[in-house]
Amino acid sequence: MTLSRLCLLGLLALAATAASAQSIWKWRDRDGHVMVSDRPPGAEIPDRDILQRPSVAHVAPASSDGAALPASAASTGMDRDLEARKNKLVQAQAAAKEAKANAAKDRLAAEKAQNCQRARNQLQMLQSGVRMARANDKGEREFLDDKARADEIARTQQLISANCE
Repeated sequence: MTLSRLCLLGLLALAATAASAQSIWKWRDRDGHVMVSDRPPGAEIPDRDILQRPSVAHVAPASSDGAALPASAASTGMDRDLEARKNKLVQAQAAAKEAKANAAKDRLAAEKAQNCQRARNQLQMLQSGVRMARANDKGEREFLDDKARADEIARTQQLISANCE
């Protein structure tokens, strides 16, 4: 490499470093931590906590027609973009919450329908006159007599009226 090319590369590297260093912000947050960014701190950070500002105001982003926008317009554009992202996130959270509520509602309806079907099957079995048994407190099997069957039919009909539409 020739000396002129080497000098040119050195100057380009120096210019790139200087350009990137011009847009560095440093500040202390509420907890005393030093924050470094290429964007200015939020409005909640007082001026006394800003440790370093960009040395030269950098060029504002160009608009679609090629003209440079004022700094306030550039920040408004970023604010609109941030606000749009925030609204999108809120909408996504609301949709997720609604989907979760609908899923719980569907699960409850399915359980209720299943309980209804079980109660109807039980009532049909009790009314058929088939000999039925159940376990007592001691775990022994005892067969239902007419009174126990009538009580069980009444209880099952209450379950049907509560769970079935």
